[in-house]
Amino acid sequence: MKIILVFLLIAPLALSAKAEKDYSSLDSAAPPETKSRFAMLDDVRILANGLLQLGHGLKDFVHKTKGQMNDIFQKLYIFDRSFYELSVQTSEIKEEEEQLRQTTARLQIHNEEIKNLSQEMNSKIEDLIQNKIQLQEKVWGLEDKVTKLAIIQPSMQETKEISSLKAFVEQQDNHIKQLLKIVEDQHVQLDRQHNQIMELEDKVQEPSLFLFSEFVISCDTEGVNGPSIPLGQPPLLLSAAPDCTALYNSGMRSSGVYTIKPSGSEAFDVYCEMKFASSWTVIQNRVDGSLDFNQTWDAYVNGFGDLNEEFWLGLNKTYAITRQGDYILRIELQDWKDNKRYIEYAFSLGGLATDYALQLSRISGSIPNALPEQTELRFSTADRDGDVINDFNCPENYLGGWWHSECEETNLNGKYVTPRSRGRLDRRKGLYWKPKKGRYYLLKSTKIMVHPTD
Repeated sequence: MKIILVFLLIAPLALSAKAEKDYSSLDSAAPPETKSRFAMLDDVRILANGLLQLGHGLKDFVHKTKGQMNDIFQKLYIFDRSFYELSVQTSEIKEEEEQLRQTTARLQIHNEEIKNLSQEMNSKIEDLIQNKIQLQEKVWGLEDKVTKLAIIQPSMQETKEISSLKAFVEQQDNHIKQLLKIVEDQHVQLDRQHNQIMELEDKVQEPSLFLFSEFVISCDTEGVNGPSIPLGQPPLLLSAAPDCTALYNSGMRSSGVYTIKPSGSEAFDVYCEMKFASSWTVIQNRVDGSLDFNQTWDAYVNGFGDLNEEFWLGLNKTYAITRQGDYILRIELQDWKDNKRYIEYAFSLGGLATDYALQLSRISGSIPNALPEQTELRFSTADRDGDVINDFNCPENYLGGWWHSECEETNLNGKYVTPRSRGRLDRRKGLYWKPKKGRYYLLKSTKIMVHPTD
């Protein structure tokens, strides 16, 4: 812009100097007066034309500058609006965080009050029980006296006194029974409220945007000193717990790796998933295909993988857990559209002598069954396949150990295949859930868990 202004100032001076020079040269040659006037007119036209072009250029420059300024103002408006919305969201988050903290404080106070009331009720119950015992002893003494009086035929006055005393005793006994019933009802109500408060505290303590900083310390220490124990819970001998459900009943509420010791077995680590108001022992987990499940028989017996990522717990460990009683087998499936489904079975699992034979009976679920029921399914791998059907080795061709039955395409330990693989051969080697009548379910993740029926 400055260059253009300088040009506008210098151009007339240069043209006038040139005109004077030409005029002086023409004057020395004694040109005619008309020729000099026409030369000056041409210079003026040239200057006017240049100024006109310069004006058009300045006009275009002004238009472009206005457009750029409008774009800048538009972006500034969008930025201001986004910053305002972000400020509003931040304020809402702070308000919700404050409300959550206040709720937590109220719950803690309420829980303390319930504990005190429970102690008072227990004390009153003990006093009532003692009074009842004393009254029963008195009643027994009175019954003895009544029996003796009946033998010696008491007088009418004595009979009335005895009847009155007996009625009074019965009235007192009924009154005590009513009090005990009221106390028991109040005790049950207090227990129910206490359980509700515990559930609310569990929800409040779940990881979230607002309480993330409160969990940093516990998350950082996990894996160094073992799984963290929730606040307010007593220390527990983890090696004595037979499964994850026992840990949950002892006060554990956080999912993670724990040590258990089933009856008649050595202690070992498992992953416990705390949900559905209980805890499940996870025996298989697949999420991203980072672990190769095409393993040997010994690997499937002893287990492989990382309990915090993808893993197979091991047939021997699973058998040690499930032989303690009746268990439920739960299979959770997720497809590549993030649809989640599940199915639950009552089941029994044999030991090494039966090749860990599995028998299933469907209980419930949100997906059709794809595994044979009431049929003994023996586990097999590529290096140990006891049921070769028509010279076809199922684990070798389907890449992964499983409870095969006539080489069905359902194999949750097969090759991890993404939706890009469309070939029929690849599909049969992938993670699929294939009911007898129904479509293939190409799976993104799978999880197999067990839980005692009681």
